[in-house]
Amino acid sequence: MALAALAVLALTLTGCAPSNASDAEQPATGLEPQTLSVYAAASLTGAFDELATLLEHENPAVDVQVSYDGSSTLATQIAAGAPADVFASADRKNMQPLGDDALVGPATLFAGNTLRIAVAPGNPLQIETLQDLARPGVITVLCAAQVPCGAASASLLANAGVSLTPASEEQNVTAVVTKIAGGEADAGLVYATDVAANPDRLQGVTPAGADAVVGHYPIAVVADSAHVEAAQAFVDLVLSPAGQAVLAAHGFLAP
Repeated sequence: MALAALAVLALTLTGCAPSNASDAEQPATGLEPQTLSVYAAASLTGAFDELATLLEHENPAVDVQVSYDGSSTLATQIAAGAPADVFASADRKNMQPLGDDALVGPATLFAGNTLRIAVAPGNPLQIETLQDLARPGVITVLCAAQVPCGAASASLLANAGVSLTPASEEQNVTAVVTKIAGGEADAGLVYATDVAANPDRLQGVTPAGADAVVGHYPIAVVADSAHVEAAQAFVDLVLSPAGQAVLAAHGFLAP
């Protein structure tokens, strides 16, 4: 997938093959040496790792550092002055206040995601519905309500008329994945992309109503970024055909 995306990216950025060997050695956008700091929702880990590598391939002088966490945590850090250059959130709710306060530039939707019930491989407790998450003896973990996956989980459960008290409420979806995969919990609600990224650790069940609760992911350049050109190059990559192909390969929906 990475090689195919590299080929698409090269065409996207250059429009044609280089005319000579000297041209081929030049970075596609000619960015100066710098470290680009991208703050991204935890569910983007696999896809953004790949996209960071693609940008570095086209711009060898650029070092892309991606920090992953719950979108609410990252938004709070940016509002407090954390030195981020790009913010990619798993929902519009956590991006909007930053835009209102002019802390980020215009945000663009770049992906979508839906929820899955995650269980251990083989589904030993035969958990098939949202109602099963509330069964006595089933240890269920969820994302905290302020995190996008937690807000989506609350909506999905409410739509189904299911009320439950989770064993824990985690600050990002990766923590939910870790607890289920590690045997600390029997089940939880995670994104479809998390199940796809962990085929040996998780099994996914598509709950009724999942397609009605879609998470929409926006991305924006942070207003006080010290690396605006590189930040915009990363955003452009995410929105490009090559970037969208990477996201699709990781299970994300089109924006």
